[in-house]
Amino acid sequence: MGGSAGGLNTGFRVTKEYVMREIAAGLFMSLDGVAERPDRWMGRYWSDEMTEGINESLAASDAVLMGKDTYLAFEQLWKPQGDSNPMAAFLNGTHKYVVSSTLDEATLTWPGTSLITGDIAGEITRLKEGPGKTIRVPGSPKLVQWLLAEGLLDELALNIMPLVAGEGTKLFEDIGKEIPLTLTRANPLKTGVIGAVYTRA
Repeated sequence: MGGSAGGLNTGFRVTKEYVMREIAAGLFMSLDGVAERPDRWMGRYWSDEMTEGINESLAASDAVLMGKDTYLAFEQLWKPQGDSNPMAAFLNGTHKYVVSSTLDEATLTWPGTSLITGDIAGEITRLKEGPGKTIRVPGSPKLVQWLLAEGLLDELALNIMPLVAGEGTKLFEDIGKEIPLTLTRANPLKTGVIGAVYTRA
């Protein structure tokens, strides 16, 4: 699952023509860049500070964008929990958009879920142009890579763990080009985790 580095509180980007929603991603990442299955090692570094940051980011968001693998994992984990905790309540009560070329609407059994397929860039751009608060991307490292490459990601929050994972999908391994970013916030936590928030330069 993805996480927040101190919360993502910037909900809108103002242009001359209109107010555009932001897409903000939050992930847990090892020192060697692995963002796949962080549940294998992030628990040992969890803290109240991280929980507070996640809750802040949820309050600033009103939609979730996920890749197929994250959607299927989250549905299994969070759907049965109802509103038993803030994360479950947010995911069960918030509209979810799933990017996939293999799923279809009939397989999306989690209430409040829509499929994005075909012209993915166009559909996501239309979401950004519509009304609402921040669109949150939890985890979904492959989707985050694609959003970065397409210029559709506005904010990237990383909780960087003091650990070398050694194996697994790396967040930037398939990005294919240079993408300048601006560090807008950095917060070293007592557990050794570094929370870092970046926006496009």
